[in-house]
Amino acid sequence: MPVVLTERHDSVLHIRLNRPEVRNAINRAMADEVARAIVGLEHDDRLRAAVIDGAEGAFSSGMDFAAFLAGERPNSNERGLLGFGRVTPAKPLIAAVEGFAVGAGFEAVLACDLVVAAESTFVALPETPRGMIAGGGGLIRLSHRLPAAIAAELVLTGRRMTAHEAATWGLVNHVTPDGAALGTALQLAATVASAPPVACSAAREVLRNSRHLDTTTAYQRQLPLLERVLASGEAHRGARAFLDRDSPTPTGAAES
Repeated sequence: MPVVLTERHDSVLHIRLNRPEVRNAINRAMADEVARAIVGLEHDDRLRAAVIDGAEGAFSSGMDFAAFLAGERPNSNERGLLGFGRVTPAKPLIAAVEGFAVGAGFEAVLACDLVVAAESTFVALPETPRGMIAGGGGLIRLSHRLPAAIAAELVLTGRRMTAHEAATWGLVNHVTPDGAALGTALQLAATVASAPPVACSAAREVLRNSRHLDTTTAYQRQLPLLERVLASGEAHRGARAFLDRDSPTPTGAAES
């Protein structure tokens, strides 16, 4: 049985972790297959975004401890945890989470651009109480995205965080009824995929690289990307479409 399944939905690639017998625990084979799927996504101009979820009502229970004790890590060469923890995919990746995302599973969720979670979902980083640390990027990303005391409590106690609490802290974009996370994530991905790719790529890069820069430095680094976008056919088509549409909104005015 394949440890990762893929399916195309028009311009969106659906990637499913498929080891339900171990609650989608991550081993090297799974990481390599996800990495292969993401490389395919990046090289296929017909695909604009991806959604990743887990089989049979759970995202992932984290690192496969049996594989770890046999000398494996849940990484794929230089791409890192689950094939994208270290190297950010070139196209948007959305997590659809049902059940739970624990340990390396939660770290993978944190590496995604957007997150949709079912209302009974919980997430956790239980590594520290087990004598480990979350080395797949989770500690780094939480330190960037949560107040220090909140991140420290999650990491040092390993406690569970609910989907609603995660949404309150900005770690989850949308909370859905149970069973609806994938459908909502696919709809969200279709919307994201409809954005012109040059603008989408540039916007992601600015968001990703500006978080801890002062405004002046961030603005200077943005300028080459801005010029590339404004010089593209996408920007010209967008401006022309705005001017040509039947709308009373004056050029340059904000829309409600």
